[in-house]
Amino acid sequence: MNTSQFQNKKVIVAGGTSGIGLVTAQLFANAGAAVTVTGRNAEKLKSSQQSGLNAAQVDSSDTGSLEAFFKSHGTTDHLVIALGGGKGLGNFADLSLQDLREGFEQKYWAHLATIKAALPYMGPNGSITLVTAITGSAKMPGTSGIGAMNGALEIMVPILAKEFKQLRINAVSPGVVDTVWWDFLTSETKQETFDYYASQIPVGRIAQPGDVASVVLFLAGNGYMTGKVIGCDGGLA
Repeated sequence: MNTSQFQNKKVIVAGGTSGIGLVTAQLFANAGAAVTVTGRNAEKLKSSQQSGLNAAQVDSSDTGSLEAFFKSHGTTDHLVIALGGGKGLGNFADLSLQDLREGFEQKYWAHLATIKAALPYMGPNGSITLVTAITGSAKMPGTSGIGAMNGALEIMVPILAKEFKQLRINAVSPGVVDTVWWDFLTSETKQETFDYYASQIPVGRIAQPGDVASVVLFLAGNGYMTGKVIGCDGGLA
């Protein structure tokens, strides 16, 4: 993939201090873009700065924090939103509705608040790329809550593409990816889970963050792609 079009472009990766977001930021930086990652964790932000990325402490659930950040940053060419949360997972009968509400705040509402705050500063030929998840479409037991969050975002993508017109918006929907998201499991249980999914995935392995990040760059760089949700799940869905 030719990434020369990112040379000297201004890129923001919201939630870019770990996992898919961090690898995406690194790929943009390697392509010559001026990249800023945002997050709330001071240690992760410091680590991102040490790796050569610009970093800003932004609470994506706080409208004031978002508006102040985008105003100070100025015009943005490409925005990637890789915000996530682990709340809302589990069979519905046992699911805490409070956890589900908090999950929507962390994922769904944080994505929308970020888009809203960014819109006045997005270049006319720029792009917005959301990172959702396979749970939005795979209809797997135990994912009704987090699936609702991701599905709600994915439903909006083609509608927003028609509203935004020249400002393109797409989403990448990853499958099972080896990131810190899975750290709620013990190392033994996580490995067993990964082994199980690897046996079910046609390509025969769990994704690495770079597998998904490369799709984000494709969507940002292809000026004729908008309104699409692209699955990157190794065929699991």
